[in-house]
Amino acid sequence: MISGSITLRRTISTSTHLCQRIKQTESEIVQMFKLASPKDETQGLPMTQKFPRNNSSVRTLDERFIRILKIFKWGPDAEKALEVLKLKVDHRLVHEVLKIDVQIHVKIQFFKWAGKRRNFEHDSTTYIALIHCLEGAGMFGEMWKTIQEMVRSTCVISPADLSEIVKVLGKAKMVNKALSIFYQIKGRKCKPTSNTYNSMILMLMQEGHHEKVHELYNEMSNEGNCLPDTVTYSALIAAFGKLGRDDSAISLFDEMKENGLYPTAKIYTTILGIYFKLGKVEKALGLAQEMKAKGCALTVYTYTELIKGVGKAGKVDEAYGIFLNMIKEGCKPDVVLINNLINILGKAGRLVDAIKLFEEMKALHCTPNVVTYNTVIKALFESKARASEAFLWYEKMKENGVFPSAFTYSILIDGFCKTNRVEKALLLLEEMDEQGFAPCPAAYCSLIDALGKAKRYEAASELFQELRENSGHSSARVYAVMIKHLGKSGRLSEAVDLFNEMKKLGCNPDVYTYNALMSGMVRIGMIDEAHSLLRTMEENGCTPDLNSHNIILNGFARTGGPKRAIEIFTRMKNSHIKPDVVSYNTVLGCLSRAGMFEEAAKLMKEMNSKGYEYDLITYSSILEAVGKIDEYHMPAGPAGL
Repeated sequence: MISGSITLRRTISTSTHLCQRIKQTESEIVQMFKLASPKDETQGLPMTQKFPRNNSSVRTLDERFIRILKIFKWGPDAEKALEVLKLKVDHRLVHEVLKIDVQIHVKIQFFKWAGKRRNFEHDSTTYIALIHCLEGAGMFGEMWKTIQEMVRSTCVISPADLSEIVKVLGKAKMVNKALSIFYQIKGRKCKPTSNTYNSMILMLMQEGHHEKVHELYNEMSNEGNCLPDTVTYSALIAAFGKLGRDDSAISLFDEMKENGLYPTAKIYTTILGIYFKLGKVEKALGLAQEMKAKGCALTVYTYTELIKGVGKAGKVDEAYGIFLNMIKEGCKPDVVLINNLINILGKAGRLVDAIKLFEEMKALHCTPNVVTYNTVIKALFESKARASEAFLWYEKMKENGVFPSAFTYSILIDGFCKTNRVEKALLLLEEMDEQGFAPCPAAYCSLIDALGKAKRYEAASELFQELRENSGHSSARVYAVMIKHLGKSGRLSEAVDLFNEMKKLGCNPDVYTYNALMSGMVRIGMIDEAHSLLRTMEENGCTPDLNSHNIILNGFARTGGPKRAIEIFTRMKNSHIKPDVVSYNTVLGCLSRAGMFEEAAKLMKEMNSKGYEYDLITYSSILEAVGKIDEYHMPAGPAGL
């Protein structure tokens, strides 16, 4: 036994590698760790630093021990250092060693060694210290094993410890494991408090598990001693808002006030957004007034929600007024708020005000970002400004060090396509590719549509093929545009092939795709097939829109005679999708062509009561045939008649 021990020590101390790193004999290493005299210990220390007497737990690890630990890792030499320094293995020592800047494996080895020492057991603080070390090193597998070991051990786990474990597992995206540990510890180790439940709820919220949040809330409420607090309500209201369960969110908001809790600005802002979404503008504005009355200051997020909601309701002046009042109140706007207000002004056609606000951003200490520039460029195109002016803003953003996004190119390409500058749009698509952006379906969609409208069907097909080759797929909208133009050019069989192809690729046809194919079928007289496709569409869970019904109505009106057209029209009137001016004019034309002028005149009277204008050509032919303008009080007709 003695011989083996000597051999082991000699192997360590005479290793070639270690000899190169530190040329000291074993006795010199031991000498290095001899305690300094009291005189030596006080040398170099600030005069104000004091150490309590006779307190072995209050100490700082000797720098020489740390140096040896870094050189020799954890092993017999490091153990010898502890022995020479007479450092007792306790929880304080474990904490100190785990704080040292050494390799994580050294910490793990030391932790395991300490756990096997006589008269020592790890407690929750040492376990959590190691767990944080493992988290920092990204060793999530080892971290999970340590947590499991902690739960199996005899150490006491407090609600605060459980909260910490949940947070760590949440950060590591180990949600299911966090839930598992929560219920294990809850069942055997400790009773969760409101804070513990809040940690779980917040973790689930951050990872998007909104449904589970409600389950935990019910469980928490049934505990009896765990009452929801402001943090709980805040998380729950946000979760219900994201799930679209608006009534539940509002009920919780009312409940927390009834329970004597004061909503935070974040909670008020969430409920504000819900009221605006439900179209309850006055309720939302009333809530903002309540905030002020309760002394709850409106934050920049609250003002953003107010401006967005009021602007969406068409109250542009009020939205701008809220912005001015915010500045007056001393609340600093951020770029998100400014972007929203520029968007509202742009959509309302108030381009001058939108650009003026952009120019004021510097004075407001707010730096425009890519979204700001995109919003201005989009507003320029929507207000029918010159395409060259929009392009100047694109150049301006690059000059100011703001890099265009894929959406920037998409806006520009769509704008140039709509102003019949397809060649410029194609050059931008090429530039977008050179900048390394992935193929953007929206940009291709705009170009394919523009080329189709220009009857450049081959060029449109080439672009569609290019998108498929470069990205491996196309969106339902791109397929819809391509199918529409193939149908218009009489290439229905190719359109049907594309429709079938997208289904095989797992790209579900949307209402636009179905409408495009039905329109192509109606164009070549395949009315029954189009009507059958409408039924298939409904069976597949795709809800037809007004345009879907108008396509079929137009088909029957032109080739199926008035009877079938009137049947479809009557069915529309009795459904939730009501006929529009296009529907009425389609039937009116059908009745006129069939010589059913009396019925046509009645329909015109019905149209007149709804405020719909008549198709000019149909109207003229019916007037000529019937001559009952005074009897039916027909209007002068559309503008310019």
